[in-house]
Amino acid sequence: QVYLVESGGGLVQTGGSLRLSCAVSGSIASINAMGWYRQAPGKQRELVASITSVGSMTNYADSVKGRFTISRDNARKMVYLEMNSLKPEDTAVYYCNAKRPIVYSPYNYWGQGTQVTVSS
Repeated sequence: QVYLVESGGGLVQTGGSLRLSCAVSGSIASINAMGWYRQAPGKQRELVASITSVGSMTNYADSVKGRFTISRDNARKMVYLEMNSLKPEDTAVYYCNAKRPIVYSPYNYWGQGTQVTVSS
């Protein structure tokens, strides 16, 4: 099992910054990728950014490239999402995600989510 707890959401003005944190515990060695997703009201959950366990390769949604940065601190068992130049369209509930190889059951884990609201 993998357990994820997000923190760091809140209300910020357009152009502001926030840093989301995700504390990871459980079967950490089995995780092969971590990510941040978001879901706005009435919309599907979408990938924001991801980072692999091997090589720390990152991937970003086009809408956040150049503004958001995903990182990990293995010693502290944390994953972060640094968000800069925030826009009202970034408003959503942000979820931390952990993926294990598909042979595991379950192989996909989610945190409880943290609300990010960007005011115009």
